[in-house]
Amino acid sequence: MSVKVRIPTPLRKLTHNEELVQVDASTVGAAITELQSRYPGIKERLLDEQGAVRRFVNVYVNEEDIRFLQNQQTPIKDGDEISIIPAIAGG
Repeated sequence: MSVKVRIPTPLRKLTHNEELVQVDASTVGAAITELQSRYPGIKERLLDEQGAVRRFVNVYVNEEDIRFLQNQQTPIKDGDEISIIPAIAGG
Protein backbone atom coordinates (compact mmCIF):
# COMPACT_ATOMS: atom_id res chain seq x y z
CA MET A 1 0.00 0.00 0.00
CA SER A 2 1.53 3.27 -1.07
CA VAL A 3 1.01 6.03 1.45
CA LYS A 4 2.37 9.57 1.33
CA VAL A 5 4.12 10.96 4.40
CA ARG A 6 4.43 14.73 4.67
CA ILE A 7 7.72 15.59 6.39
CA PRO A 8 7.96 18.85 8.36
CA THR A 9 10.79 21.28 7.62
CA PRO A 10 12.81 20.50 10.80
CA LEU A 11 13.04 16.80 9.81
CA ARG A 12 13.80 17.25 6.13
CA LYS A 13 17.55 17.21 6.72
CA LEU A 14 17.04 13.50 7.52
CA THR A 15 15.03 12.87 4.33
CA HIS A 16 17.48 14.62 2.00
CA ASN A 17 15.12 17.63 1.86
CA GLU A 18 12.19 15.53 0.67
CA GLU A 19 8.89 17.09 1.75
CA LEU A 20 6.77 14.13 0.66
CA VAL A 21 7.94 10.52 0.80
CA GLN A 22 6.13 7.31 -0.14
CA VAL A 23 6.02 4.29 2.16
CA ASP A 24 4.40 0.89 1.88
CA ALA A 25 2.77 0.16 5.23
CA SER A 26 -0.56 -0.92 6.69
CA THR A 27 -0.39 1.04 9.98
CA VAL A 28 1.08 4.31 11.16
CA GLY A 29 3.60 2.40 13.31
CA ALA A 30 4.74 0.38 10.31
CA ALA A 31 5.13 3.61 8.32
CA ILE A 32 7.37 5.04 11.08
CA THR A 33 9.42 1.84 11.04
CA GLU A 34 9.88 2.09 7.27
CA LEU A 35 10.85 5.75 7.57
CA GLN A 36 13.48 4.77 10.15
CA SER A 37 14.92 2.08 7.88
CA ARG A 38 15.27 4.58 5.03
CA TYR A 39 16.11 7.67 7.07
CA PRO A 40 18.04 6.66 10.22
CA GLY A 41 17.41 8.95 13.18
CA ILE A 42 13.88 9.98 12.27
CA LYS A 43 12.18 7.53 14.65
CA GLU A 44 13.90 8.95 17.75
CA ARG A 45 12.59 12.38 16.83
CA LEU A 46 9.04 11.07 16.51
CA LEU A 47 8.85 8.53 19.36
CA ASP A 48 9.89 8.74 23.01
CA GLU A 49 11.89 6.15 24.97
CA GLN A 50 8.73 4.07 25.57
CA GLY A 51 7.92 4.00 21.87
CA ALA A 52 4.96 6.41 22.09
CA VAL A 53 4.57 9.41 19.81
CA ARG A 54 6.35 12.30 21.49
CA ARG A 55 4.14 14.73 23.36
CA PHE A 56 5.01 17.65 21.10
CA VAL A 57 4.66 15.77 17.82
CA ASN A 58 1.28 15.47 16.15
CA VAL A 59 0.62 12.78 13.56
CA TYR A 60 -2.42 12.90 11.32
CA VAL A 61 -3.88 10.44 8.84
CA ASN A 62 -5.95 12.34 6.30
CA GLU A 63 -6.25 15.28 8.72
CA GLU A 64 -7.37 13.12 11.68
CA ASP A 65 -5.16 13.06 14.78
CA ILE A 66 -4.03 9.49 15.44
CA ARG A 67 -4.39 10.10 19.20
CA PHE A 68 -8.15 10.07 18.61
CA LEU A 69 -7.97 7.03 16.35
CA GLN A 70 -5.87 3.96 17.18
CA ASN A 71 -2.56 5.78 17.68
CA GLN A 72 0.28 3.87 15.98
CA GLN A 73 -2.06 0.95 15.27
CA THR A 74 -4.21 3.25 13.10
CA PRO A 75 -4.70 1.40 9.80
CA ILE A 76 -3.72 3.16 6.61
CA LYS A 77 -4.66 2.31 3.07
CA ASP A 78 -3.45 3.05 -0.41
CA GLY A 79 -3.68 6.76 -1.17
CA ASP A 80 -3.80 7.94 2.46
CA GLU A 81 -1.59 10.80 3.61
CA ILE A 82 0.23 10.94 6.92
CA SER A 83 1.24 14.38 8.15
CA ILE A 84 3.85 14.83 10.84
CA ILE A 85 3.46 18.20 12.54
CA PRO A 86 5.73 19.33 15.37
CA ALA A 87 3.91 21.46 17.93
CA ILE A 88 5.23 24.98 18.13
CA ALA A 89 5.42 26.67 21.51
CA GLY A 90 6.16 30.22 22.32
CA GLY A 91 4.63 33.46 23.27
